[in-house]
Amino acid sequence: MAAEKEERDGVPLTNLDQELFPGAGATKRDLVDYLDAVRDRIVPVLRDRPLSVVRVLRGQDKFMQKNLPKYTPDWVPRTKVWAEASHREVLYALCNDRRTLLWFANQRAVEYHPTLMTVADVHHPTHLIMDLDPPEGGDFGLAVAAARLVRRALADAGLDGAVKTSGSKGLHVFVPLDGAATEDVAAATRAVAARAERLDPELATTAFIREDRHGKVFLDATRSGGASVVAAYSPRVRPGVPVSFPLSWDELDDVTPGDFTVHTAPALLAGRDPWVDGMPAPQKLDAGLVAEGHTIPVARVAAMHEGKRRARARRAEG
Repeated sequence: MAAEKEERDGVPLTNLDQELFPGAGATKRDLVDYLDAVRDRIVPVLRDRPLSVVRVLRGQDKFMQKNLPKYTPDWVPRTKVWAEASHREVLYALCNDRRTLLWFANQRAVEYHPTLMTVADVHHPTHLIMDLDPPEGGDFGLAVAAARLVRRALADAGLDGAVKTSGSKGLHVFVPLDGAATEDVAAATRAVAARAERLDPELATTAFIREDRHGKVFLDATRSGGASVVAAYSPRVRPGVPVSFPLSWDELDDVTPGDFTVHTAPALLAGRDPWVDGMPAPQKLDAGLVAEGHTIPVARVAAMHEGKRRARARRAEG
């Protein structure tokens, strides 16, 4: 029997009835149908932002793709970005339209991770982001409680944000910015995390080293600068294929991340765009927040030095 083939918006679609990945509980068709159903919501989130995707090819582990492959059609929009870490240019896609989204879906791109900056202004992040990661085996309610700490810390600095599930087990808080700040965004993010931790140090922690978190929710303040974050409405490579779903603050107590999947999300949206509806207007960073943040060490750097210190201590004891 010939393999099933279809075409949408000029994009040939192949192997639609294959399982998306082991344990997905969904086919490639389910992925394509979902992304097509939410295209008017997810494309605006991705538009003009260098895009990394997580793909799952048959028989292989998932992998993140930044550089566009050589076989990418000429009509896929793209941009070159200098990667300081690897000292090379990376050719990123820009998912600016339905056709490109469908092409990625046919490439078995399950997750969509845009940068925090647009190609029009690569030096000014459009959002401050807090990633809330509950402990292994921790209840989603812990992430909800930590998100409310973050919201209080933001409110104390005159800021407001929107919230969404991460599509995994945590939550993301997004604060839209007025486009004036550069490296100050990273500093302000560290300060928000520190202030939220001080509100309830038994619940939340900024400890970057996992063994130092002691069952608390990790307030990840590292999503800044050249970082990317999974987009609102993006599926995730998880059993059941959950999606990162926007919520109102009042809804958090009544849901679980598993409520929102490629199968259920389109009907739950019911014609709405909760990410747009819940996003406050762009805001100016509080000067006190920025000043405090500049006194807080960058988490990855501090963790690296601490790891070296502990390794020296272990060698000394041995």
